[in-house]
Amino acid sequence: MTNIAFIGLGIMGSPMAVHLAEAGHTVAGLDRTPERGAPLVEAGGRLATSVADAVKGADVICVMVPDSPDVEDVLVSDGGVFQHAETGSLIIDFSSIRPDVTQQLAEQARALGFRVLDAPVSGGEAGAKNAALSIMVGGDADDFEAAKPLFDVVGKTVVHVGPSGSGQTVKAANQLIVAANIQALSEAVIFLEAYGVDTKAALEVLGGGLAGSTVLNQKKENMLSRSFQPGFRIDLHHKDMGIVTAAAREAGVAVPLGSLVAQLVASARANGDGGLDHSALLRGVERLSGLESLSGQVG
Repeated sequence: MTNIAFIGLGIMGSPMAVHLAEAGHTVAGLDRTPERGAPLVEAGGRLATSVADAVKGADVICVMVPDSPDVEDVLVSDGGVFQHAETGSLIIDFSSIRPDVTQQLAEQARALGFRVLDAPVSGGEAGAKNAALSIMVGGDADDFEAAKPLFDVVGKTVVHVGPSGSGQTVKAANQLIVAANIQALSEAVIFLEAYGVDTKAALEVLGGGLAGSTVLNQKKENMLSRSFQPGFRIDLHHKDMGIVTAAAREAGVAVPLGSLVAQLVASARANGDGGLDHSALLRGVERLSGLESLSGQVG
């Protein structure tokens, strides 16, 4: 069994840390909101009081925080992981951040004697709770093999996709595909409702054909009920679409649909929907269709 520090116990991090504790690993969790540590404590883990406390004696340090500056703060800042973790420990960053930042942090980590993997995940809250995440991992192949048993505790599809930064690049592509799918599903729902179709039945049959997708399966109930309790917030998808468009420009490739969807996500955020689940892109289609009043329950 492994001694694990898990930093970031939010919607995704909390169930992941719980699964690791339930698998018999020793897990010390840390979050800026200590109350989020309750499920981990109930599962047999403990709540740390600082980064230094969390990483003391840890073989593996897992990080799951919102954005690039947050990861940099956890790792590099005074009192951070680089300062207090034991040399040779493995750092696994489950966060979704910029590939270039990941590469820079990996270089710093290795220079200090740490091993590091970028391992962003896909599957949302449901995937985290069901230990069914898709995990795209960048870094050294030997480090990936060493971490594979831990990945298998929290994920279902776990793939090593290349050197440091590769996981983040694949995650950016994932977020492009997911956002485009959610937008298309949103438009389809509003289109079906406009014609008085039994929308639930329509989505059932669409889900059984080529139009079927994980997005449709996971998000259709949110849209039908207009309930957008966040599993993955629009604020975070806005951040991810910024990563996609910036990285595409850096690579010199065109992402015309991605750029349009990025603007629609930005519009949803500007209209006050940033804290809602990304399925609330439906509300943007309602607004554009003059049907804003149909957006009912949002929490």
